[in-house]
Amino acid sequence: MARPEKEAAVEELKSNIKNSSVAIMSKYQGITVAEVTELRAKLRAENVTFKVFKNNLARRALDELDLSEASEFMSGPTVWAFCEDPVTPARILKEFSREVQVVSMQGGILDGAPVDAAMLYNLADLPSREQLLAQVVGTIAMPLRNLVGVLSAVPRNMVNVVDAIRRKQEEAAA
Repeated sequence: MARPEKEAAVEELKSNIKNSSVAIMSKYQGITVAEVTELRAKLRAENVTFKVFKNNLARRALDELDLSEASEFMSGPTVWAFCEDPVTPARILKEFSREVQVVSMQGGILDGAPVDAAMLYNLADLPSREQLLAQVVGTIAMPLRNLVGVLSAVPRNMVNVVDAIRRKQEEAAA
């Protein structure tokens, strides 16, 4: 690569790291073209950027961002995944690594701090953002639902009592 291309690659990686909640470094040595195509399609469908950067250029970018300790996760061919939602790429890579064992998360950067593979695998086990929001809304709405049920029980019980009295009077009249 010529020098301007190297500088552009370093700037692109720095930009991706700065503009993403998570940057995941994965090992992918020994993967077939068909498997890479399948993985890229899964990631692209979830708005995850997936790109290979040379390790020397990546180390330079990490040094410039004061994230030098994250470079320890790069050994051999390394592919990067960037996304705003930290759970999505971790979940996709974890699921894919079950099918294709040569792909594995090595480490990454989560909100500007280096994280190891164990943390990324734990992150992958979390529900998606939409599921978490639904759980929060459900938790907030449950007391309101219970209150509505209790408040509607009083008139319902009153109607049942009046109906029972009506039936009793009809039976007595008959």
